[in-house]
Amino acid sequence: MFLDLSVPLTEQTPVYPGDPQIRIDAAADLVPDGYRCGRVSLGTHAGTHVDAPSHMLADGPSLDHYPVDRFVGRGRYVDARDGFTLDAVRRADLAEGDIVLFHTGMDAARSDPSYFTDFPALPLEIADYLVERRVSMAGVDTCSVDHEPFEVHRALLAGDVLIIENLSGLDRLRGREFRVYALPLRLDADGAPARVVAELR
Repeated sequence: MFLDLSVPLTEQTPVYPGDPQIRIDAAADLVPDGYRCGRVSLGTHAGTHVDAPSHMLADGPSLDHYPVDRFVGRGRYVDARDGFTLDAVRRADLAEGDIVLFHTGMDAARSDPSYFTDFPALPLEIADYLVERRVSMAGVDTCSVDHEPFEVHRALLAGDVLIIENLSGLDRLRGREFRVYALPLRLDADGAPARVVAELR
């Protein structure tokens, strides 16, 4: 069974303040062109997306440098609805290559402006632990893993831990074993929208 953990991309999808708005226009239609074709304009961090190291690091690689298997791995659920704790992360029994998903419950507030201002930040000590455990990716159901000056972003990306943001519906993973497929567009860019799904075991 597969669960979609991504948010829909529409012109109404909220974006991080200052990022480009999503635009979806018709470039051709059945009448008079005989076919439909759309034109899409959006930022590299719109909706559910993956951050590449080049997002925050001057010499960091972009997404197209990674093999596709880097975006697939054993999923580990961490309940962070009452805050992030290192003890909860340790109890997740992390192994090298895991994809760790933090459930804060903030996705329920996605349509509220507070979603972009009042979200909990992943503590730096947890970021350092994820790097130490050599996990592959860390995902959150918030708009960002941290606030400015983005020390957690830099710690994770410098430690070769890719970041997934704007996940949805992580409550469905509680108590389950699952595999994550977090496949971003293959762009030479600092990030890209991704279809993220969990395969329940």
